[in-house]
Amino acid sequence: MARKWPIAFGIVLSLLALGAGLTVGATPQESWHLAARWTARVGFPVFLLTYLASSLVRLSPAPWSRALARDRRSWGLGFAASHTIHLVALVAAIRFDPEPRTLASLVPGGTAYIFILAMALTSSDAAMRALGRNWKRLHTVGIHVIWLIFTLAYAKRIPAPETRAIGMTMTTLALAALLLRVLARRRYRKPSFA
Repeated sequence: MARKWPIAFGIVLSLLALGAGLTVGATPQESWHLAARWTARVGFPVFLLTYLASSLVRLSPAPWSRALARDRRSWGLGFAASHTIHLVALVAAIRFDPEPRTLASLVPGGTAYIFILAMALTSSDAAMRALGRNWKRLHTVGIHVIWLIFTLAYAKRIPAPETRAIGMTMTTLALAALLLRVLARRRYRKPSFA
């Protein structure tokens, strides 16, 4: 059974970011762009908690990491809820853009949202039983696709001086999270004998 507070946390965090963006912007276009940017930023730590849950309990078994791993499904649903609010802000921001986005520019984010939706819809024991091994495949591929899209989105901000700090910070967090997953996997990989 999913615990509700991580889901509520993701929603509240994104609603606060949405409200802040809409309040601070000087024009509707700027407001929605800030709301889209800030809702993505507050959703990223919620995503990282989901991404790292099983690795952290392997690397540091403790009550806090066990609780995080136990509630991983709820954190994932919290991220899905948070990123749904981000999607609303993003669609509104795009509508204010003077030039339409190209289809190619929408593919990465669209792909991430397909996985977010598929993973949210299959985040139940019944879906796990129904999908069998395909459930693990879907969630493993999905979480890494979302990680990759976040990482590339933040890495592309590094060259521009005005976005370099946030780009460096978020890209470093994403790479550190991947490193922790690799370390956890290596530590617990069973030795193979020839």
